[in-house]
Amino acid sequence: MNGASLDEALLPDGTDRPHAAAALQAVRGYGPTALAADVARAAADLGLEHGPAGEAHAFTVDPVPRVLERTEWAAVAAGVDQRLRALEAFVADAHGPREAVRAGVVPAAVLDTNRYLAPGLPTPRRWIGMAGPDLVRGADGEFVVLEDNVRTPSLLAYSLAARDLVAPRLGVQPGPVPVREVAAEAMRRMLADATDVPDPVVAVLGDGPRSAVSWEIDRFGELVDAPVVLPGQLTVRGEDLLLPDGRRVDLLWRRTSEERLTDDDGRPNELGELLLPALRAGTVTVVNAFGTGVADDKRTFPYVEDLVRHFLGEEPLLRSQPAYDLGDPATCAAVLDRLPELVLKPRSGSGGWGILIGPRATAEQLERARAAVLTAPGEWIAQEPVALSTHPTVVDGALAPRHVDYRPYAFCTDAGTVVLPGGLTRFSLAAGDLVVNASQGGGAKDTWVPGPGTNGG
Repeated sequence: MNGASLDEALLPDGTDRPHAAAALQAVRGYGPTALAADVARAAADLGLEHGPAGEAHAFTVDPVPRVLERTEWAAVAAGVDQRLRALEAFVADAHGPREAVRAGVVPAAVLDTNRYLAPGLPTPRRWIGMAGPDLVRGADGEFVVLEDNVRTPSLLAYSLAARDLVAPRLGVQPGPVPVREVAAEAMRRMLADATDVPDPVVAVLGDGPRSAVSWEIDRFGELVDAPVVLPGQLTVRGEDLLLPDGRRVDLLWRRTSEERLTDDDGRPNELGELLLPALRAGTVTVVNAFGTGVADDKRTFPYVEDLVRHFLGEEPLLRSQPAYDLGDPATCAAVLDRLPELVLKPRSGSGGWGILIGPRATAEQLERARAAVLTAPGEWIAQEPVALSTHPTVVDGALAPRHVDYRPYAFCTDAGTVVLPGGLTRFSLAAGDLVVNASQGGGAKDTWVPGPGTNGG
């Protein structure tokens, strides 16, 4: 998998990396077993769960924080801002002149077959409100992007909970920025800047018990001081959308798992039946805007670096992990020849489901994957594998390496992109497992960005 994994907190000789030493020493001083137990009890008291009703499981917060050096976090933040500016331009272009297609940056088929296009609606002030890209660090130490996540990025509230659960117990300053307050202000500013309506009536739209992150959706409502409502609680009156108390909604922060307004046959789905009259009339704004998924379609991903160059005239600051659009016949043939070496992803997949890790797949799994690709090549991409970095994690009372990824969170406002210091580090529970998604049992770590003049600064 492209070399041995790099340990984020320990040097090859087993000693602490300087930027992580204070946090690791605090964990050892408290005692890993006791610390993990205390954090787990406190998480249970918060009702910290992930999964739909009847299938929810306790969300695991590992008490060993991941510490990022301030300079590398600043580089990630600049790269995230750049990608979001390019993707914002691309979504607008995809719903308009399609200059990227005419210029040969993106094949026409990528847009012609895209499920997330939302034509016929007024152009929003901003397409992307919140983003949570997935980054990983390979054996060379460089952060690369695996996915851009600009549809409905989740788990931020879990990240904020991890900060509250871990940092006070360790007695080490995680950074100079009060992340919860910064996040709440960035959320409110992002929402306010998404509409021209002064003092808009805002509601957070959730899925209720069927949502895997219903706990988070309730926290978002608290952070922006807005009611959390379900689709069935909203009423359509002409071109207006009404809350249960009769007020007209000006802005919906959509946190539903349904990310489209129509089914594959083009007919309105349940959400479309509810929202389309108000959306077409311009009486309600939805964040992130319907249509944003054009930038998040996995078949778009192989072209994002070129989109940065095309729309911004800049070289990418954050590299994409090399990926291949199997809708291109020549590319598909080359990938099938290398299938045991690559990672295969379904175009519209999420949560880590449907992914095939070629180097770990059986002959039978590879053959099934080959058949699926040949049946519908445009529904798949392939990606070069990464030797995901590891981080010390409490396992059976001791510190053991577990693979991790990194999800920074960003909010797009009129004043620019706000990237929250830290973010979410997800880790796999099983030794050697490369899938860190919470939907498959992965957990989270608090992620620290020390201030200037401290270790890591």
